[in-house]
Amino acid sequence: MTEPLVGRLVVVGLGLIGGSLALALKAAGACREVIGVARRERTGQQAVELGICDRAVTDLGDILPQLESGDVIFVAVPTLAVEAVFAEMKERLPAGVTVTDGASVKGSVIEAARSVWGKVPEFLVPGHPIAGSEKSGVTAAREDLYRAHRIILTPLDNTAEESLRRIRAMWQAVGAEVLNMPVGEHDEVLAATSHLPHVIAYGLVDTLAHDAENENIFRYAAGGFRDFTRIASSDPVMWRDIMVANRAAILDAIDLYRGNLDALRGAIDRGDSDYLMGVFTRAKAARDHFTRMLAKKAYTETMQAQEVTFIAQPGGVVSGTLRVPGDKSMSHRSIMLGSLAEGVTEVEGFLEGEDALATLQAFRDMGVVIEGPVDGRVVIHGVGLHGLQAPAGPLYVGNSGTSMRLLAGLLAGQDFDVTLTGDESLTKRPMNRVALPLREMGAVIETGPEGRPPLLVKGGQPLKGIDYELPMASAQVKSCVLLAGLYAEGETSTLEPAPTRDHTERMLAGFGYEVQRDGARASLRSGGKLTATKIDVPADISSATFFMVAAAIAPGSDVLLEHVGINPTRDGAINILRQMGADIELANRREVGGEPVADIRVRYRPLKGIRIPEDQVPLAIDEFPALFVAAACADGETVLTGAEELRVKESDRIQAMADGLEILGVRAEPTPDGIVIQGGGEGAVFGGGTVDSLGDHRIAMSFAVASLRAGDTIRILNCANVATSFPGFAELARRAGLRLQGA
Repeated sequence: MTEPLVGRLVVVGLGLIGGSLALALKAAGACREVIGVARRERTGQQAVELGICDRAVTDLGDILPQLESGDVIFVAVPTLAVEAVFAEMKERLPAGVTVTDGASVKGSVIEAARSVWGKVPEFLVPGHPIAGSEKSGVTAAREDLYRAHRIILTPLDNTAEESLRRIRAMWQAVGAEVLNMPVGEHDEVLAATSHLPHVIAYGLVDTLAHDAENENIFRYAAGGFRDFTRIASSDPVMWRDIMVANRAAILDAIDLYRGNLDALRGAIDRGDSDYLMGVFTRAKAARDHFTRMLAKKAYTETMQAQEVTFIAQPGGVVSGTLRVPGDKSMSHRSIMLGSLAEGVTEVEGFLEGEDALATLQAFRDMGVVIEGPVDGRVVIHGVGLHGLQAPAGPLYVGNSGTSMRLLAGLLAGQDFDVTLTGDESLTKRPMNRVALPLREMGAVIETGPEGRPPLLVKGGQPLKGIDYELPMASAQVKSCVLLAGLYAEGETSTLEPAPTRDHTERMLAGFGYEVQRDGARASLRSGGKLTATKIDVPADISSATFFMVAAAIAPGSDVLLEHVGINPTRDGAINILRQMGADIELANRREVGGEPVADIRVRYRPLKGIRIPEDQVPLAIDEFPALFVAAACADGETVLTGAEELRVKESDRIQAMADGLEILGVRAEPTPDGIVIQGGGEGAVFGGGTVDSLGDHRIAMSFAVASLRAGDTIRILNCANVATSFPGFAELARRAGLRLQGA
């Protein structure tokens, strides 16, 4: 028989918090016995009758002599009553017993311990379960109260490691997520996120309850009032104690809120609709983000996001009329330039993926009012080139290298400091390629080790224009330098060794800013302004490429991709597939907002291996993972050279694709700047197997497409980041004909 995690659990205070832990531990078989301690004998009897504890007493002193090493005392009384409980334990607590608590104010618990013992004893593990209900008392106890909720522990330097381990394991046994946090930080965070909302709810209900002139307020109050004020039904004694115990942090939170409320009142008084829209859009975005976090919580607690797996069954035919999401590059730039423009910019077709949303949120954090996105529509209230405000903290851009590199250029010209951070994947990607030219312009940029994120961009630095010759073709580096040039003295120009996407130059011109282009050189001068405009973002050719390749390799396929951007700096995938023999037709060509657009029809036709022209490499740099799948299905050898940049994308795409292709039975030899792939020709090309996308969305989607010519099931690991560039990919792929399972 397995030894329980806890010997005896003594619960001091048999209410919702203490009773729920007792029920959950008993249900998990994680303790030998539960003993309840309650002031009233009847409460203890109820707890036993309800199965919350095995026995109950009214005096903690009666239990202490019976305890032994491995037992736990959980103090679940109001904050200001904790010291009295500690005093009962003094000099009577057997060695090896661990004490923890559930009080909402950890600073108060620490002071209580020092008052009783003269120091914080090593057996004390202060804790706070972030769970609750407006109901209270022993009958409110629930076995599932802590499941999928967070428990914050605030151990000190002298806390015994064994005691900390025991309490952590105890909470994990009831399904909780356990986090550590410093005492002071805990009390400040809880003051803002828990204590302040209770102050507001209690105060609002009390105010309205005393409004004798409006007796119908509660009679006709709608659900919003009910939901907002629900927490005012919580235990008044507990919340009185919390307000007293954490008053300094709560007062700071009230003062901050009062200042913002006064500003909001002033805006309402003067009819300042722009200010109101800014507050409401930022609040909605923050709330929606919080809601999404909660929606994902149950999943992510059992499986980390990077463990999302696609299961691709073999075979299928691709057909139908499809519209892939909006162009990611243009979506990023529409937010950036729209924010810096004068006037209101309207954007249609905005890509609502995590990367583009990271850019949108960064500008919201810098004071820009942005409405939406709703069904791809965004309205940006521009603040002008010099209207950005310092964000309250670092700008987090998730997995988006485009956001970080382009923002670095824009932020170099501001008068405030800002730090750019990202997720674990982004922190491994090189940023010196933008930091070095920005430093040449006079910017002060600090990076992490080896030139990797985070980036600290110092404000207030005078910039000077430079003539920058890019060491490698990179639209992000070119755009970063040109955007910094908006703030630099004199002329800023870039010279690229090969053509790269020119969305920045086109969109600057669309906003009325003069950009000179002469072959591979682009240049501009500071002193101009951006004027708001309307932008229609075409479908992303990078996303369309997956379905172009799918139709090109699957016999019987015929697909029409609508409203796809065919910018000549982005059409390399079309050119390469045509050279391989693909049947691709461009119809309904037109220009939208300065960008060429067409409907692309692709029908199956056998492909042949080719040597990919190096002048096409920069024009298809993001599409190569999918093109490698096409090469594997072609008749003969395909050779790629001049593509070393693929090794520093979200992953080393050359090595990752080579490894995956080899696992599926395709001969693929990586080289320093490319790959050599031996195509399989007709029939099933890929075997079954498990490949790792390494969290790279394009690799994940490419191997999903490969299943069309597979002989067995392909499992693709670490696919969560597909949402960063192509939300809804799996659903659209299934509709098109792929036999794909996964989120």
